[in-house]
Formats: sequence, structure tokens, C-alpha cells
Amino acid sequence: MPQLARTYPIYLAGEAIEPNSDLAVVDRFTGEVASRTAFATADHIESAIAAGFDAIRPMASMGSYERKAVLRHCVDRFTQRRDELAHALCVEAGKPIGDSEGEVTRLIETFEIAAEESVRIGGEVIAMDISPRAAGYRGMTKRVPVGLCSFITPFNFPLNLVAHKVAPAIACGCPFVLKPADKTPLGALIMGEILAETELPPGAFSVLPCRVADAGPLIEDERVSLLSFTGSDVVGKKLIRQAGMKRAVLELGGNAACIVDDGVDLDDCVNRIVFGGYYQSGQSCVSVQRILAHDRIYNELKSRLVAKVKSLVMGDPKDRGTDIGPVINEESAERIETWIEEAIAGGATRLVGGERKGPMIPATLLEGVPGDAKLVRQEVFGPVTVLSSFRSFDEALAEVNDSRFGLQAGVFTNDLRRMHRAWDTLNVGGVIINDVPSFRVDHMPYGGVKESGIGREGIRSAIGHMTEERLLVVRDI
Repeated sequence: MPQLARTYPIYLAGEAIEPNSDLAVVDRFTGEVASRTAFATADHIESAIAAGFDAIRPMASMGSYERKAVLRHCVDRFTQRRDELAHALCVEAGKPIGDSEGEVTRLIETFEIAAEESVRIGGEVIAMDISPRAAGYRGMTKRVPVGLCSFITPFNFPLNLVAHKVAPAIACGCPFVLKPADKTPLGALIMGEILAETELPPGAFSVLPCRVADAGPLIEDERVSLLSFTGSDVVGKKLIRQAGMKRAVLELGGNAACIVDDGVDLDDCVNRIVFGGYYQSGQSCVSVQRILAHDRIYNELKSRLVAKVKSLVMGDPKDRGTDIGPVINEESAERIETWIEEAIAGGATRLVGGERKGPMIPATLLEGVPGDAKLVRQEVFGPVTVLSSFRSFDEALAEVNDSRFGLQAGVFTNDLRRMHRAWDTLNVGGVIINDVPSFRVDHMPYGGVKESGIGREGIRSAIGHMTEERLLVVRDI
């Protein structure tokens, strides 16, 4: 098994530094300190922004083939260090090892997609002669990088959600300052180590875990052209008010719903719903949280779900037989436990579940949860799902939409008309047919509406946000 280093450096303007060892990285299962790194100071943040601002022109001047070479180097090195990255993720996030290995695969795929897209950033030719006064004019556009970007990333996907910001920035030529989650910084720091091996210009990147109190310039500094944040809706709404005129891409929370219509393959539904509801202990913005089943198949689906959820194994995430590991900390586990107790006090029935053990929440399934309970209205971010029934498909669509969130929704149906009605009606960023809302391939446009965010990720979509259209008009003389 790979071993973590005793300490990891942080990266300021592409250079490794170790100014302190104040940030303890905890093994989420044992609670013991597994490694250490530094907290960047306010001075480090200022230096990183200044260096990144100076790197705007050199980054924009890189050839497409040079940016592609950087991204291909990352793909090769991530592949070589696959086991190390998965182990670090398993330890620092408490993510079961199978899920950790899956995230490393997605990290590699995301950089591969970015390498391909780095040489496809084009423009268009515009017909200008729409009237006699425009005769003799030619128009064309190209995409140019917006400039310095700041990235703030969460604990739950500390490799791939970082990749979805870093890889498109490199692909289109934007320098960046990254603040990884202080609970899970190691993957981003290993990424920084690999980027430091490349020919990126001086100052092109910084990877700086820091205290929230010191992060203000990443949001407010006018030298930063774009802020990309993934995290809670509460924090996201605060940041958008602070960001001023800069571009902002916000990937926020959700309480994703999955509709199960009559006449579908229930075994397939159960397998996918249990995956979507409980993979990485439910700590995903598109984890299945609300299950809406047609009343004609409700009891049969419930019986199969209960059996499948009961079979999930809770334990040490380093063991390959573990399905459910710890949530990120005991405070989160206590909150989830309180929400479950609130639902039961309101009349819900716990079909599967058990007592919390420190940061460990057993896989839990409830029915009869009141519509105003936190398990329905908020984002649980843990291994908990709630089951309810519906009589008409339109009723189910309305229930999915009765949420302040709108990230993705899943619909199991064999009816083509209902598929289109769901796509037309559901107020979400993505509708996934015959699968769970948790499905994501890393080139697809991904993001939400309402309080689930602003903008889209997925490499091509992210490049669109990180570049702007520049027009050229030529008059023939």
C-alpha cells in the first residue's frame, strides 16, 4: 500500500514552499493525523495573485500544442501515480477505495479531454454584408482567455472537481490560484507537484490551502477576472455578492430526485438507485436523495430497495469490501443524525439504518418523510435516501420541481412522451433518463439552476466561461 509523505509543500507561483506545517490532514476513519501541510498566509495569497496577473500574457501566448503538452504530461504522471493518488484520497476524504480509484480514473479522463479541447478553441466567420452599407466588410471572431482565475474547491471530490477547473484553465491559457479544501488538500498538492514539472510560465499557477479569513482577495481582488467556486449554496450566495463585476461560475448543492415510473426494470432501477444514493457515503451534490415511485410498483420497489440497502457494508474505507465509509467529520454525522431523528419525530418510518458511530452513518432509507422535513427540503450530503409514491407522472414532475435546488434529476421510464415531458418540464440543469441523477461523464455540460448554481462545467463549457469572444472587422479597400 502506498504511504503518505510526512509533510507536503504548497505551491506559490509554481514553486514548492513549506512556510509552516499548521494544517493537519486527518485519516477520516481513524481520526489520527496522517500528514501535514501548510496554511498559506494573506501575504502568500497576495504574492500568488500578483504573480498570476503577471503571467496573463505569457500564458495567453503559449501555443496550443504547448498547452496540450502540459496536459498530456499530467495525464501520464497521474497514470503513473494512480495508486498513490487513490490512497491519499481514501485517507483524507474517507472515500471507499473503489470510489477513490474511480475518481482517479475520472481525473485522468478530465485532463485527457482538456488536452483534446486545447487545440479546438476556434471562432467563426461572420457574413457582414447584410445590407448595402456593410458591403465590402468581413467579420470573424476568436476566443481569448479572460485572464487570472481563482478556484475554490470542496472536500468531496478533491481530485476531479479540482481537475474541472485547472484543466480547462491550462487548455485555454488562463493562469490561476487554487484554494483546495483544507480538509482534503493532498490531491491538489500532488497535482501542483506534477504541474511544477512542466513548462508552464513562471507564476502560472499557485495551489494554496488557506484559512477562510485570508481568502478574501481570491473573491474580491480586481486583478482576478473569474471566480469558480464549488461548494454550498449558502457560501456561494455570499461569494457572488463579494465578487463584484468579475465573472463567476458557481457549482452549488442539490437534493436530487429520481422518478421511477410504472413498467420499468426494477432490478436495474434498484441497482442504479442504491449506487446513486450511497456511493462515497452520499457525499455528492447529485447523490440520489429523493426517490419517487409510481404507486403501482411502490411496494415491490420498496421491498427490493430495503434488501439491497441492508446489504451495504459500513467500515474502513481502505477495505475493498466497504461500501459506506465515514462522512467528512463527526459534526456532519451529528447533523445528519439530527435530520433523521427530526423526520422520524414527524411521522417517517426508518426502513433501513441504525445508530451513528462517530463519523459513520449507516446506509439509511426512510418512507413517509414529511414534505417540510430537512431530509426533503435541504441537501443531506450523507448516506440517506427518502422514498415516496405518486399517482400521476405530472404529479411526480411537480414534486421534483418543488425544491429550491435544480442540479440534475433521474427518470426511469419506457414512455417516450414522458421522457420528453420530463425534459421540457423539470427545472434542472440535466435530466438523466433510465439512470440516476448521479451520472456524469466529464465532457458533458454540468451545472444547475435556481440555488444549484450559475454556469456550467465540463471542459468545453468551462473553456467557454474562461474565454471571451473577440471580434475582428476588416473593410476591404
